Amino acid sequence: MINRYLVALVLGMFSLCTFSQDFKITGKLIDKEQQFPLEAATVVLETLQDSTVISYTISDRNGEFELSGKSNLQKANLFVTFVGYQSYEQQIDFSKTREINLEDIPLEFQVESLVDVVVKGRAAPVVIKQDTLEFNAASFKTKPDATLEDLLKELPGAEVDEDGQIRINGKPVSNILVNGKPFFSDDPTIATRNLTKELINKIQVVDTKTESEEFAGEEGDSENKTINITIDEDKNKGLFGRVAAGGGTDDRFEFAGIGNYFDNDLRLSVLGSGNNINSPGFSFGEIEKMFGNASYISVSSNGGFNVGGRSFGMGEGIVNSRNAGMNFANDFGEAIETSADYFYSGANTFNETDRVRENILPDNRFTSVSNSRTDSNTDNHTANLRFQAEIDSTFMVEYRPSLNYTVGTNSTSGSSVTTNEAGDLVNDSDYDNFNDRTTRNFSNSLTATKRYGDKGGFIRINGDLQLDETESTDFTNSETNVYGTDASQILRNQRTNGDNNTDGITTNVKWRIPLISKKLFLETEYEFKNENRTNTQLVYDFDATTQTYNQLITPQSTDFESTNRSHKPQLGVTYNSKKLRASVNAAYVARKLTGEDLLTDETGNRVRDIDFENNFDALEAMARLNYNFTQKLSLWSAYRLSNNAPDIRQLSPYLDVSDPINTIQGNPNLSPTNSHGLNMGINNYDWETRSGLYSYFGFTFTNDQVVNLTTVDDNFVRATTFTNVDGVYNGYGNLGYNKDFKLDSLRTLKVEVGMSGSINRFVNFFNADQYASITKSLGPSLGLRFTWTDWFEIRPEYRISFNETTFNRDFFDGQDFTQHNARLRTTTYFPKWLTWENDIRYTYNPNVGTGFQRDAVFWNTSLAYSFLNDKALATFKVYDLLNQNTNSRRTATQSYIEDVQSTVLQQYFMLSFSYKFNTLGKKGEVRENGWWD
Repeated sequence: MINRYLVALVLGMFSLCTFSQDFKITGKLIDKEQQFPLEAATVVLETLQDSTVISYTISDRNGEFELSGKSNLQKANLFVTFVGYQSYEQQIDFSKTREINLEDIPLEFQVESLVDVVVKGRAAPVVIKQDTLEFNAASFKTKPDATLEDLLKELPGAEVDEDGQIRINGKPVSNILVNGKPFFSDDPTIATRNLTKELINKIQVVDTKTESEEFAGEEGDSENKTINITIDEDKNKGLFGRVAAGGGTDDRFEFAGIGNYFDNDLRLSVLGSGNNINSPGFSFGEIEKMFGNASYISVSSNGGFNVGGRSFGMGEGIVNSRNAGMNFANDFGEAIETSADYFYSGANTFNETDRVRENILPDNRFTSVSNSRTDSNTDNHTANLRFQAEIDSTFMVEYRPSLNYTVGTNSTSGSSVTTNEAGDLVNDSDYDNFNDRTTRNFSNSLTATKRYGDKGGFIRINGDLQLDETESTDFTNSETNVYGTDASQILRNQRTNGDNNTDGITTNVKWRIPLISKKLFLETEYEFKNENRTNTQLVYDFDATTQTYNQLITPQSTDFESTNRSHKPQLGVTYNSKKLRASVNAAYVARKLTGEDLLTDETGNRVRDIDFENNFDALEAMARLNYNFTQKLSLWSAYRLSNNAPDIRQLSPYLDVSDPINTIQGNPNLSPTNSHGLNMGINNYDWETRSGLYSYFGFTFTNDQVVNLTTVDDNFVRATTFTNVDGVYNGYGNLGYNKDFKLDSLRTLKVEVGMSGSINRFVNFFNADQYASITKSLGPSLGLRFTWTDWFEIRPEYRISFNETTFNRDFFDGQDFTQHNARLRTTTYFPKWLTWENDIRYTYNPNVGTGFQRDAVFWNTSLAYSFLNDKALATFKVYDLLNQNTNSRRTATQSYIEDVQSTVLQQYFMLSFSYKFNTLGKKGEVRENGWWD
């Protein structure tokens, strides 16, 4: 049914694309006086009636351009702009021919533009200014209530995925600024899903760099982009925001609100939300575009989920979340900038999990069947402050303190049963655990940058202080039975008092010496790190007589202290020019790790003699190369030699017997891990054909990798230590291509084709038998996006993932897995006050075990009614229309195959209302056709 629907829609798209005719305009842009070609000038074809953009392009290095597309117009206007030159206009007549060659077009030099004289006139849709790509917001048509995220989706070369992550010409956007300043800390989605299009003047894209890098004149990170949103001066004063609330079946609810006050350099924002639909808030109808919906949740390995880097509790089951925050920013004169924010997030979570794991051993296999239930509550408070001062034109100081406070409880109960290949019972267990935890984190960063001379030299001093403290209380009540010839029963009723502290300081000094003014630099750097850790775990047994936990169990307790200290001098060379950016540096790392167990018994004597010291000295190196062949084509590559010392837990010879059937002991003779990594990427975007090619590849080869060395007896009781192995590697790659077909001024078809792949080699042990496994994956994808402006949008997608694991030992069987994912999104906008959205996903996992759901159709739909001049929105939403939501999944590693199924959010119906308010700018003011600067 779904496949027939998808095919019919795709065929229908192509049947609609038969009205307009092709056109092509060519020419060459030159300087009127000197006759040299002008590269990166903007050429626009627009309608005569209202200056609506039909098509546009950018001139190449020879000044040549080709403007093509589809239109049924007989006449249009050609408009050319280039920084430093007067604009050029010419009327185009298509009545005789649809292919027009304009030959040479001379542009006249404009002196006024170089002395900051503001010249009123039409702004080009796209302008390239050295290292800045600038888009004029008014040139791109969107629906009336469009947000910044909606606008970004219309920009050429820009991609916004369902999680709100942005890429410009294939490169990720890591930061969003408003008038050059952070908007609500470091969460870009708050800006993209809150700021509306009518507030925005320009969208500027630049390489990401810190404030101190900007001040020192350093080149930014060319592989990560920053977007700066400029707001017109007359629209930068007033109030704006949105409020919303909704309720539904099965006691589902959500509410959200955000308010902002702008007064030029002063900005104040507040927000709050709550819901029990597994969303961090702001998740329905129009508000959905502010902060994201249920799909915008990243689930971590420990069951937590986050949005925009912020944690929203534990668990992947049903989450009841709440959050609130405030952001403040202001400038005091021209020299001092400040900003501060506070954010609270909390969550209650319920989750039940069924798990079947087949454990692979060289001479036997064990199957473990387990189930668990988790109830948790987490409250998190975060506060950040940023203070930046330019002491004078050559000296800047930046101070950034941050405080985080978290309290939480977690209750878990469950059972497991393990059998061997013959079906015999080898062990089983039941447990009931409760954990109460408090965490405090404080970080402090101070940076001072001093420029000298006029050739790009500077000295930077940076200091970071990190203080972490975690206090916990754990209660464990468990029964473990081991069967077979050495049968035993282990009963535990214990309390564990934990106290973990980390104090760390990092200092860094960097000196850049110009060899060729603003191009070639010698860079010297020194870094010192010192980290002290204390890990105290005091385990007490329950005394039935006194009904208290007062008997210290020394074999399970520890009072461990460790120090990690390193010195790292570094020397390098950097070269920067318009097309080429290259650097190479080498460093020597001298690291010392020390540790001792200070646990004593009742007489004051140390329980165990653990006192070790390890010295790890190693070389590190890095080389980078970025080359821009043209405005369209660029290449980047990087090589890194890195060394990582083993973790203190892996080095400590302390025997951890907290889990009676899985004991762990460190190895103080481990060597540091040595890795060689090579990365490369090629990015290309053709402004003329609206096509883009994005690719990146990487390979890492590792020796002395630290791995588990596990021995397993006949009752599946495991003892683990650690050792080093060679020959570990992993490679990965991604290739993507997209192309926009502008069928006419209203209809666009975008085609996206992708291919991702990886290969990984692991080396490990079972019962002293070393083996290697190679895992390969390949994932092709195809996506289409057909848009008929003001009417509807259709977006079908299909992805398939192939996975294969092979082993170099006969006692392991290889594994093959295939997963299919199809998705169809539709949006209709007619009548214009009614929006109907559908999101249909189909997942097929043919390899999951018996009893687990293999496939499902997940369908969300919503109908939104806009009224009160688009200020209010009423939305009716159905979550999981077909009631088939599932999260069954299979995981395969070198040591086990596992099928898991856990609690998911079930079907509900919800009605919600939202209202937005805005007093920015002068009331009733309308800029002429949106083109005035």
